[in-house]
Amino acid sequence: METIAAGAEHAAPAGLPLPGGDAAIPALRTRPPRPRRSRRRRRTAAAALLTALAATAILVLALGPGTPTTTVTRTATTAATAVGHMRWAFLPFLVLLSLLHYVFAAVALRGAAGRPLPLYTTTLTQFTAAAANRITPSGLGAVAVNTRYLVCRGVPLPRAAVAVAVLQVAGLPADLLLIAAVLGLGGGNGRMLDAMGSHALRAAGHVPPVPLLVGAGILLPAAVLMGRRAARSPAVGRALAGFADLCRRPRDLAITVGASAATTFVLGLAFALSALAVPGTLVGPEDVLALLAAYLVGAAASSAVPSPGGVGSTEAALVAALAALGIAAAPALQTVLLFRAITFWAPVPVGLLACRTLRR
Repeated sequence: METIAAGAEHAAPAGLPLPGGDAAIPALRTRPPRPRRSRRRRRTAAAALLTALAATAILVLALGPGTPTTTVTRTATTAATAVGHMRWAFLPFLVLLSLLHYVFAAVALRGAAGRPLPLYTTTLTQFTAAAANRITPSGLGAVAVNTRYLVCRGVPLPRAAVAVAVLQVAGLPADLLLIAAVLGLGGGNGRMLDAMGSHALRAAGHVPPVPLLVGAGILLPAAVLMGRRAARSPAVGRALAGFADLCRRPRDLAITVGASAATTFVLGLAFALSALAVPGTLVGPEDVLALLAAYLVGAAASSAVPSPGGVGSTEAALVAALAALGIAAAPALQTVLLFRAITFWAPVPVGLLACRTLRR
């Protein structure tokens, strides 16, 4: 009714009396509240713009400062035309590692929920959650799907929401432990760290100091403000309380943290196999630890951009990590495209079919 009234003033011919006399004028001039859909569109557009800017910046740093646009285009074309030269014998192992990723995700959910959920159905739920994550930022699709699944399994809604939040919280220490273990094993005898450090310093030397200071002055206060708001939110408090409750169940805690680390580990192995499958990378089995460390660093960097599924930011960050290892831009891009096609896009149809099965 408010929308109709707001449009009536513009639709009424000039000079004609309005229904209700002068008393109707304030009501007609009252603007309706903005619909939530427009706000969501603005947030989506802002996230897409931020993702594009971050991806462009990371790719420029990966290819080297001052890289012309024609070189970037030629790199993408070379990576696309080199598909026929890949070592397709690695493909079955890539598919197997992708499946294991979802199995470990199901085991982690069972540990966080503290209930003996059926492994097959829970694994199908993880495929559906992954498909939902392709269109929602920050893992919100997986949170909604997993919460709905636990409720359908008889878990009360508050407990289901806390269990899914605990699963998100447990992923952070699990990934940190995995990074520490990989770097403790040498990470390829320090090759990745040395190369990435020198690459970052070389790229930073070409960045003008004024834009760098302005960007830091804007981003750092915004990050601090967002962090303070998140720390004070009731959702974070409930998640931390749920994690404290999980710590009082050592068996479930070990299952949740171990399975969460395993999900990242198998994706890191899949990334290393993708690099081995591309002949132009010139890497061998002795570089698996370095490639695994590069994946962990690149995945952590891409998670800072809240784009749907990390599209754009993840690819750029992984290409930059491979470039830090001394891998040429075209083979690095081909490696990342192969890895994302198998582990990111291929499970989407499975998730959509699993959604229909779960509903039945």
